[in-house]
Amino acid sequence: MHSRFLTGSTISDQSGRQSGRIISIGECMVELAPRADGTYTMGFAGDTLNTAWYLRRALPAAWSVDYMTCIGTDAVSDRMLAFLGDAGIGTTHIARLPDRTVGLYLIELAHAERSFLYWRGQSAARLLARDPARLAQALTGADVAYLSGITLAILEDDRPTLLTSLTELRARGGMVVFDPNLRSRLWPNATIMCDAIMQAATQADIALPSHEDEAAAFGDASPEATARRYQQAGVPLVVVKNGPGSIITLANGTLAHHDVAPVRTVVDTTAAGDSFNAGFLAAHLTGNPLTQSVAAGAAIAARVISSHGALIAQH
Repeated sequence: MHSRFLTGSTISDQSGRQSGRIISIGECMVELAPRADGTYTMGFAGDTLNTAWYLRRALPAAWSVDYMTCIGTDAVSDRMLAFLGDAGIGTTHIARLPDRTVGLYLIELAHAERSFLYWRGQSAARLLARDPARLAQALTGADVAYLSGITLAILEDDRPTLLTSLTELRARGGMVVFDPNLRSRLWPNATIMCDAIMQAATQADIALPSHEDEAAAFGDASPEATARRYQQAGVPLVVVKNGPGSIITLANGTLAHHDVAPVRTVVDTTAAGDSFNAGFLAAHLTGNPLTQSVAAGAAIAARVISSHGALIAQH
């Protein structure tokens, strides 16, 4: 296991070849994305899966990108598993549950801004942390674990199991990357959501919040306030996304603003933050400075929001 690293460093094997293993934990769903002619295209997506998908394309081949979740044993679950494998994402740690299936969501667009309708009551992913031994096995040998607030929200009673496994990963020298990705509809109430998010933040080495969501949930007056709240929770590196505005980084006490070039034509903002996270992490994990890492994340996000759907073929 490699030692956990902070800003400006990298994970390498002893020969100096950059390599590592990142495991993304969460829910992959069936996506129905709108087309220009009013019909819908079926695909597969989900916040942590979107980031894994773009990470696989942005990271060197020496890195492995795995996904951990649960799916069903039905035909749609078969197609999802094949899709992940074809994308080069490791599927060893995807459990198949015969009495469950996969969730589904439909994207609705209004002037490029998206809203979602969900059907996930029987989603197998809700049970991804039910088996502590399987969870521990999935994290064994991982250099980086990536999860989101949605991962936490769907787990219900199993959140403590997941957080304990992340504590153990960090004790072995691994890194935890956390996107709070606040979705209030997934939580019983705002208090439970905010408490769970900040508890998870205490286990994070990198936090990737979005200011607009954080301001609504926590009352942050500015992106800087969001960054400092996560820093106070013990996160060494905080990267605050702020829509079309600048990106804020707070690394070991040093605050910096990074300007982002505006996107001329925004078609669909689905996966904007997920793809930014992937571009940023791929650059940061391979040793690039924060300025270049932010630019890499913004470049991928710009291409994604210029197209329909979460996952685009050309990036």
